[in-house]
Amino acid sequence: IALLALATSGLPAAQPALTFFGWSDQHTKTSGDTSLLVPFVSAMNTMPGNNWPKQIGGKVAKPSFVIGAGDITEWPTNAAMKGYDTLLKKKLKFPAYDVLGNHDDGGRAFSPTMINWLKKKHGGLSYTFEKGGVTFIGLWSKFDPKGKPAQPLNKEALAYLKEQLVKLPKDKPVVIFTHLCHDAMTNKDELINTIGKSNVILVLGGHYHYSSVNKYRGINFVQLPSPKSNFTEFTVIRITHDRLIAIPYDFTKKAWVSGERKVLDSKIKGPLASR
Repeated sequence: IALLALATSGLPAAQPALTFFGWSDQHTKTSGDTSLLVPFVSAMNTMPGNNWPKQIGGKVAKPSFVIGAGDITEWPTNAAMKGYDTLLKKKLKFPAYDVLGNHDDGGRAFSPTMINWLKKKHGGLSYTFEKGGVTFIGLWSKFDPKGKPAQPLNKEALAYLKEQLVKLPKDKPVVIFTHLCHDAMTNKDELINTIGKSNVILVLGGHYHYSSVNKYRGINFVQLPSPKSNFTEFTVIRITHDRLIAIPYDFTKKAWVSGERKVLDSKIKGPLASR
């Protein structure tokens, strides 16, 4: 036992597991009415302590935060901004990190309301933060309102991503979150070429409303569900030093979502305490 202790004493310790929740495309009404969103927030608030599926085991921990992948508003009115902001401040028990979607800048009828809100809250439309040994990069990509629903991440978003990644050690775990999902992103190869050898363990998106899981060129993509399209799901995500789990939870059925392209359970090079 003493020899084993000596042999392992120099190994870096693993970070505690990092848990967070994800949703997208909240589409807060122009009136500021958030009644559709309140049940989702209430379900997130009461999720900690629920059992994970048997194949994972244990209980869901308190999330460090909630990520939103854009289209916060149906249209960026001042009332919609205030409604969503109040929901986060008064109802949600956890910090929230959002990026903007194509609805949030007003499209062809540009409005700076949500842009100003996000800049004030997070310091920029694209921004970076760290939690639990993982770097999170939120990417704002301007959407062409005259284009199709499927579009590329623009050059400015990719430039910001590259700028942030070069600052990090190559083994640093990174999660990217942006509005365009795997199925809507037309330049995934350019994204992955920008990632290069960086340790991006997950790309989160929204836009198409349904939950899904994909892997492309070795990168995990998870699409977060929307409250708007009669789904009653949000996604629960857990990161450990060697495992990434992302599973939607249907709070009306009180059941984990299962099925093809719904569940992510992947080996990763996760966060260590020495990083």
